Amino acid sequence: MGGVTSSIAAKFAFFPPTPPSYTLISEDDTSSLETQPVRFSIPEVPRKNNVEVLKLRTRKGNDIVAIHVKHHKPSATLLYSHGNAADLGQMFELFVELSNRLRVNLMGYDYSGYGQSTGKPSECNTYADIDAAYKCLKEQYDVKDEQLILYGQSVGSGPTLDLASRIPNLRGVVLHSPILSGLRVLYPVKRTFWFDIFKNIDKIGIVNCPVLVIHGTADEVVDWSHGKQLWELCKEKYEPLWLSGGGHSNLELYPEFIKHLKKYVQTISKSKATTNGSKKPTVESDNQSKASETGTADTFELSSDVPEVSRNSLDSRLEKSRKSNKPEKSRMSTDRVDRFRRRKGLGW
Repeated sequence: MGGVTSSIAAKFAFFPPTPPSYTLISEDDTSSLETQPVRFSIPEVPRKNNVEVLKLRTRKGNDIVAIHVKHHKPSATLLYSHGNAADLGQMFELFVELSNRLRVNLMGYDYSGYGQSTGKPSECNTYADIDAAYKCLKEQYDVKDEQLILYGQSVGSGPTLDLASRIPNLRGVVLHSPILSGLRVLYPVKRTFWFDIFKNIDKIGIVNCPVLVIHGTADEVVDWSHGKQLWELCKEKYEPLWLSGGGHSNLELYPEFIKHLKKYVQTISKSKATTNGSKKPTVESDNQSKASETGTADTFELSSDVPEVSRNSLDSRLEKSRKSNKPEKSRMSTDRVDRFRRRKGLGW
């Protein structure tokens, strides 16, 4: 029974875009991939001098694609693990914009079986994937743990918390619409079973850095209670962001999203610089448990010079948001996910 349930949960945890939203053109000798990252370019997105596209070999033997966006004056490095129904072609614009607005270097990567990454998506492979990205940041870009912020969106909270639970000196962790565990998205179980996947509920208490949780109060895919419970279990809590009326896939459209995220990055950077990691960041708001109302400042605008293929995950939501003057209810990017979600409430 357990094995069957686990395989069902894993099957519905991953929906890589088919076909992938991007292709790769090699710029290095690919025979060196065994010993060092190999550089590529993505013809479907604008070529930028501060963006490197790499292929990394994981310990499982898969070759995953990663993007590194360099800021001219970074305060930190952010390692971004995306959701279950997107790939790097669709995330490219967001990565560039986040790097610019947050003033950070940013690395995003595709899981095994996503985009142009080889292999098949699985829980174990995502752990190997994020480890390969982390190793690249350490060895290729000389990033120290104290400079690193891990960011996990939806199912990406799984590899994010797995890595965070193994590194004691991270600067911070951001959980965006996170899940308690795979089975808890499917069923309201009260305890963790051995066959569960992405057991975030058991790992969050091991994380030794400020944790920011962002969740929409109207998330119909991963209930708001997931984010709230994870925040309550944090050792080092940072002021959470509960976006009133926010769904699962549209939180970036709220002005408060980028404003709060920027405040978090600045706060933990100042704390690390002034106390050398010996003091926890101060929470500046008394409204930790209240849902945030959207404001007018710090609107998150996406540039218009990105080809259609890289905008699949955001464009339609932006257009509908403009028409209705409020963020759209969340949706997933494939009809297959939509049909199953209506039956089971899935799509993380």
